[in-house]
Amino acid sequence: MIKVGDKLPEVTFSLRKNGEASNPTTSELFAGKKVVLFAVPGAFTPTCSEAHLPGYIALADKLHAKGVNDIICLSVNDAFVMSAWGATQNAEAITMLADGGAEFTQGIGLEKQTATFGGVRSQRYSMLVDDGVVTALNVESAGKFEVSDADTMLNSL
Repeated sequence: MIKVGDKLPEVTFSLRKNGEASNPTTSELFAGKKVVLFAVPGAFTPTCSEAHLPGYIALADKLHAKGVNDIICLSVNDAFVMSAWGATQNAEAITMLADGGAEFTQGIGLEKQTATFGGVRSQRYSMLVDDGVVTALNVESAGKFEVSDADTMLNSL
């Protein structure tokens, strides 16, 4: 599993923003920036939609005021699903990033197998990344939502 001080693996993601599709790389998203990245097991799922994403939306301005350049929500879903989920949540301040093949999620060792529920998914976590290097990491225990929330991230800045 990735840890504080590790560099993020170089992968290509899927992104759909303002009706346009793109495939940004890790370097393009994180180089020279301070980025909050949080991951959820699935778009449109209860805890993710009712608490995790809304918390980051509500505190986006405060995170930016603390020097965060970008806030990224990642899930092992496709870019269309992530874009639609972001639209329903009014997540304009959040980059809704798709890791459709779980390449990034597996590359950092934070995948979980959900079998017939959805296959390989991401564990729930948040991290602060400075110029591609992890400077803070908050991984949730299975079934919990206690340390990867926006308040915890804001307080750690």
